[in-house]
Amino acid sequence: IRGMGPRVLLVRMGRLSYADALGLQERWLRRLQAARGPGAEAGALLLGEPAGPAYTAGLRGGLEPGEEARLRALGADVRRTGRGGLATFHGPGQLLAHPVLDLRPLGLRLRTHVAALEACAVGLCRRLGLPAALARPPPYTGVWLGDRKICAIGVRCGRHITSHGLAMNCSTDLTWFEHIVPCGLVGMGVTSLTEELQRRVTVEEATDPFLEAFEEAFQCTLTLHHEDSD
Repeated sequence: IRGMGPRVLLVRMGRLSYADALGLQERWLRRLQAARGPGAEAGALLLGEPAGPAYTAGLRGGLEPGEEARLRALGADVRRTGRGGLATFHGPGQLLAHPVLDLRPLGLRLRTHVAALEACAVGLCRRLGLPAALARPPPYTGVWLGDRKICAIGVRCGRHITSHGLAMNCSTDLTWFEHIVPCGLVGMGVTSLTEELQRRVTVEEATDPFLEAFEEAFQCTLTLHHEDSD
């Protein structure tokens, strides 16, 4: 993978449950918190695809207790997370990108980190032929095509270290979103790369252009992480 600037490890999680993705994120958070010092990498980009349906609530809530039971009855996992924002859906056909980064070697603050994540999603859309994709300011944080949201963004940051990130709808079954008000935005729609391009776009197809966009937005070099190098 090409790039310049600080080194960020690329961790390909593959298909896994959202709960397992959160567990892996916690391990990388602890690793990065312990590794601070000269020569330490800027962190890791955890990339994967949820293996099953999951609804998550952010720091501002978004799911009532009765609603949680209703969503579980649909066969979905329901989790409260420490990211910003309200309720959203994660599931198969979605590119999940969780950068666990120390913002200081990257020269970023939380606001510019969120802007870089937005630029990744916009860059991916443009590389695949959707030049109209735009990031919008709060409360519409994320990337949109008109009034349809294609990418949700929600991050957590503590002591300069970030977690959580973005979820890009590639070939996601969008009917799952009908059971909630995504991110608390009434009257707004959701969409996917597959829906917009009128052909099936898999997470696999979206991955390489996303990685290019990530290196460009974060001005970093991605290096593939091998588990046996821990």
